Amino acid sequence: MSNITNNAQAPQSRVALQARIQSTMRTLGMLPVLVLLCIGFQLLSGRFISTSNLSIVMQQASINTVLAAGMTFVILTGGIDLSVGSALAMAAMLSLIVSMVPDFGMLGIIAGLGCGLACGLFNGGLISTLKLPPFIVTLGTLTAFRGMARLLGNDKTVFNADLPFAAIGNQSLFGIPWLVLIALAVIVVSWIILSKTVLGTWIYAVGGNEEAARLTGIKTWKVLLFVYGASGLLAGLGGVMSGARLYAANGLQLGQAYELDAIAAVILGGTSFVGGIGSIWGTLVGALIIAVLSNGLILVGVSDIWQYIIKGLVIIGAVALDRYRAN
Repeated sequence: MSNITNNAQAPQSRVALQARIQSTMRTLGMLPVLVLLCIGFQLLSGRFISTSNLSIVMQQASINTVLAAGMTFVILTGGIDLSVGSALAMAAMLSLIVSMVPDFGMLGIIAGLGCGLACGLFNGGLISTLKLPPFIVTLGTLTAFRGMARLLGNDKTVFNADLPFAAIGNQSLFGIPWLVLIALAVIVVSWIILSKTVLGTWIYAVGGNEEAARLTGIKTWKVLLFVYGASGLLAGLGGVMSGARLYAANGLQLGQAYELDAIAAVILGGTSFVGGIGSIWGTLVGALIIAVLSNGLILVGVSDIWQYIIKGLVIIGAVALDRYRAN
């Protein structure tokens, strides 16, 4: 009799253990992984945890953090935006071109932001009004925006040694790089929208069940237009940040595969691919993991080829983790 009882309790114990593990994972997220990576790379290289290198890591993470914040809005609704890297390149090209207009170079910032916003609203319009699949739409605009970026610069690198807003990418405030401050500001504003506003509630509702959200009176098309517009706007901001950092932009190379890093950061941060679940702070941790991984692999002497392989495996692992959290 006791054997039967023990056999019955065993599956229940396993289920309870799995539930506890999943609950702990949801609470801590990927923060323990970030800490372990930092410790591991410090032990392997002996110079990862230093003021100068940590500053480099934060600056490397800043642009991806901005892109990932916009991607979080999109993925929370159950969508995807594959065009952010190309939109970033297009915005950077336009901002550099406008920056060379005498006496009006600072308008390059507005031009870059406006370009990104236009790209996002174009995606959102097709998805929200024509009900086209987000994957197909943004896959198409990934190519189209890249072509337009190359067209803007006549397929050449645009360079401006006297860039009027170069301080954004190369100077700091009280020792903190402007790139990092901008990224943190984006995270805070995104958190306020998602956690403290009705719009944030609507975004989660659309991601949980779009049809149910529509039946409760939520104008789902406006929500979708907003999230893709936000993703595009932040891609434009990333373009301005990139141009300011490099004093240059190239329509062919700039922003290549940035969308993959942004998606990986969002999923690593706990946002579910199916929508309706996730947080912007988790996205920040995910973006830091990507930056720490890239920086640490360079410090320990891993070749560029293996860096691509490892980062690809991380993306696969992020999706697998998302499935495990969902079950």
